[in-house]
Amino acid sequence: MSPENTLFVRGATPVLLLADAPVHDALPLLIAPDGAVPLCEGWSIVPRLTLCVVDGPGDQGLVVPALAAPVVGGGDEATPSSGMGDWCADAEQAGGAVVLSLDHIPEELDWSAVLSSGTARGGFIPALV
Repeated sequence: MSPENTLFVRGATPVLLLADAPVHDALPLLIAPDGAVPLCEGWSIVPRLTLCVVDGPGDQGLVVPALAAPVVGGGDEATPSSGMGDWCADAEQAGGAVVLSLDHIPEELDWSAVLSSGTARGGFIPALV
């Protein structure tokens, strides 16, 4: 997966946004009307400084060259933008990350629009320990 088609978002529950992902159709349609993101059954994530692996059922999965991918803060003052190491620490603390597959990476992060778009796929994916 090209790092240009990804965005790592820091936060208490970190997010990995994917655009034009080869696993888009394999991920479940995201239904989160109240903002509660469901668990992605059968998927796992391995967040590492150099590579981030998202593994799904069967042959589904992808590898992101994480060190080259953009990392931003969560949009609040409490979570500043920083590097991939901090995103990985967030994922370790949260026990995984929310992975969302979209048509394109949005210019501005409007979570209510992303979660109610009707086209986003994904959910919370637990980290392999």
